[in-house]
Amino acid sequence: MKLVPIGKIRTSFRSKKVTPIQTTQSRETGRAEVFKKYQKGLDDLDGFSHIILIYWFHRSKGYSLKVTPFLDTVRRGLFSTRYPGRPNQIGISIVELLKRKGNILYVRGIDVLDNTPLLDIKPYLPQLNPQGKIKVGWLTGKIQKMKSKKGRKASHQSS
Repeated sequence: MKLVPIGKIRTSFRSKKVTPIQTTQSRETGRAEVFKKYQKGLDDLDGFSHIILIYWFHRSKGYSLKVTPFLDTVRRGLFSTRYPGRPNQIGISIVELLKRKGNILYVRGIDVLDNTPLLDIKPYLPQLNPQGKIKVGWLTGKIQKMKSKKGRKASHQSS
């Protein structure tokens, strides 16, 4: 398997400590700078209000199969969390697409460290996501706590 970055994500976030926990906690703007050789792939993206950025957690090192997520004090199975330290350090963020200028996408709601390698971009389509009653497992009753969390512990990066 081979992953090749298609660009870089540029933000004002230089450390994990000041980076928002999730996109819903951010009103910050940033840019997805797509390498020129992939620019034609951005055609027709302008009509979408939101996009999914898929990226590499380039500053995350190693992983553990049990972690303590930021909304809990209990160690949980890694795959029941959005913790950045993973066997394959892939992150996703759904962001608002403000505009496109050539090979640069201007976005709002970014929760990614500056200079993060961009792996892919997909349009966000709410109608194709699961509808109806969605269960959130151990996070039941804890999601509301995110509103009071501004930054993150140094061991976190968004997912």
